[in-house]
Amino acid sequence: MPRAASALRPRALSELAPLLTLFLVAAALFGFVEIAEEVVEGHNHAFDEAILTFLRNPADLGDPVGPAWLEKAIRDLTALGSVTVLTLLTVLVLGYLVIDGKRAAALFVLVSVAGGALLIDGIKLVIARPRPDLVAHMVDVSTYSFPSGHATASAVVFLTLGVLLARIGRRRRVKAYVIGTAIALTLAIGASRVYLGVHWPSDVLAGWCLGAAWAMLCWQIGLWLQRRGRIERPDEPAAE
Repeated sequence: MPRAASALRPRALSELAPLLTLFLVAAALFGFVEIAEEVVEGHNHAFDEAILTFLRNPADLGDPVGPAWLEKAIRDLTALGSVTVLTLLTVLVLGYLVIDGKRAAALFVLVSVAGGALLIDGIKLVIARPRPDLVAHMVDVSTYSFPSGHATASAVVFLTLGVLLARIGRRRRVKAYVIGTAIALTLAIGASRVYLGVHWPSDVLAGWCLGAAWAMLCWQIGLWLQRRGRIERPDEPAAE
């Protein structure tokens, strides 16, 4: 009986995983919608202002807290979420998948990332929230503020690619390291946008929710396609 129970446990977990993922997607989308409603109605302005001013010198709102090296480091960090860096990273991964004979997987990654980018631009145009004018911007920006493109896009790209790499690794510690790194980068890039004064905190929170929901949804669709043989598995031998 114990042996039978242990044999059924992996199967039960595999059946529960899609339900858990869909629950997390729903929770993240719910969080995004709630934040979006607060933004449209203007109920979270006090919260946003409090966080922005907390990160600035009270005597000079153009001066972020911390030493000069911290500001420089955060400028470098925020660049990791730029269109240029994320596009380059995506292209490199796509090239690797194509060379390895996983063309369907490459196409799926491309559609997932490009779809996320279109989603971000569409929501920005619908909400049309201006950038913060409470503090000085430490980097140049030109698009609308909600949701944070850096926070959303980094979640889409890093989480999508992180899950892809995690599935290649066989050890749990390797999988945990890859996923943990992807999450840490996403959180750090989003937080950097608030520190630099180019986004309201609610922009970043909404971006994390939206990006995570999109990445998890794409991941679940990818698993479904893999089980049906439409997409190559990461551990499959390369096609000749």
